[in-house]
Amino acid sequence: MKTRFLKYIGLVGIAGILFSCEKDEDKLFLREDAVAPQIVTMPGMTLSRDNGTQTLSFICSPLDAGFKASARYFLEADAVGNNFADPVVIYNGFSIEKVDIVVSDLNALLLRKFTEDVASSAEFRVRAVLTVDAGTGAPGTGSNPFEYVSDVKTATVTPYGLPRLDLIGSGMGQKIESALGDGVYFGIVKLSTANPFTLLDPEANTEYGAAGSSTIEEDGPAIIVETSGYYKLTVDVNALTYTLDPYMLGIVGSATPNGWDGPDIMFDYDKKTDTWYVTTDLATGEIKFRLNNKWDWNLGGALDGLTQGGDNIAVEAGNYTITLTVTGDTGRAVIKKN
Repeated sequence: MKTRFLKYIGLVGIAGILFSCEKDEDKLFLREDAVAPQIVTMPGMTLSRDNGTQTLSFICSPLDAGFKASARYFLEADAVGNNFADPVVIYNGFSIEKVDIVVSDLNALLLRKFTEDVASSAEFRVRAVLTVDAGTGAPGTGSNPFEYVSDVKTATVTPYGLPRLDLIGSGMGQKIESALGDGVYFGIVKLSTANPFTLLDPEANTEYGAAGSSTIEEDGPAIIVETSGYYKLTVDVNALTYTLDPYMLGIVGSATPNGWDGPDIMFDYDKKTDTWYVTTDLATGEIKFRLNNKWDWNLGGALDGLTQGGDNIAVEAGNYTITLTVTGDTGRAVIKKN
C-alpha cells in the first residue's frame, strides 16, 4: 500500500482537523516527511516446544509524525513474495516500541501460514494507521486514514508441530492441539448433536470418552453435545477433565435479515488460517460482529482494527464474502462485494 501524506497542511480546514489551538505557537502539524515505523530487532524464530513458555521480543521504532501520534500499529508476517496480501497479524495495538509474545502463541500464529517443523522464509513489517477523525472525509479522517509502512525484514521461521487429540466420530476430520506438549489440549471444533465423539491420542494410541459432564476416562463412552455449532474444547489428560464452551461468531445489524435483535448470520471457521468466513446477502445499513448472539462480546470500528464495542460498520446492499480474524478482544475483517 502507498503511504498517504497531507498535501495542504496550511489550509484552515485541514489544520482544524489536525489540532485546534487558540495560539499559533501551540498548533501541532503533521510532517509531510513523516518517518514510518521500523523493525529494529527481531528474535530468532526457530521455535521449540521445550521453550513454549518463554517470551520473545520484537523491538521497533514508532511513527514520527512531528508530534506524539496516537497511531494503531500492526506487526505482520507473510510468506516471501506474497506482498502481504494475506498476512498473519502478530500484534495489533497502540504501542510498538517493544512487542512481547510467548513462544507458544507465536508458534500458533506462524502455523497459520508456514509448515510445521520446516524452515521457511518469512517477511515481517510494521504498519501504522493514523486517524484524526473529524467526519469530513478529508485526508487523515476515519474514511481516509494516513498509513505508514516500515521496510520489510526477512527471517527464517520454523514453527514446531503440536501433539494432538483427534475427534473420532465428529463427522469431519478435526483435532485439538497442545501448544506446550503438557497434556492440555485446546481447539475450536464444530460439533453436532447427531455425531457423538471420542478423543484419540494417535501417538499413545489412547482413546478417551466421557466419564461425566466435565470428566473423561480411557475407553469411555462418546461425548454428546446438546446444541449443534462451534465450541472451544479444552481437554486436560492429566486431570482427566474437559470443557466445552459455545463459540459461534455472527453478523448482527440493520443490514441483516433479523436486524439488531438477531439471531445473527453465522460464520464458518477455517482452522488452518484461524479465520471465520461467510458469503451472504446484506441490505443497505450497518453491521457488527458478536459472539453467541449476545452483546457481551462484540467487535466494530475500522475493518483493519476492530475493537470491543467499536462503531457500527456501514455497508451497501449486495452479496458479500466476509472474513473475520480474531486476536484476543480485537480483530480485522475483509468485506468483499461479489
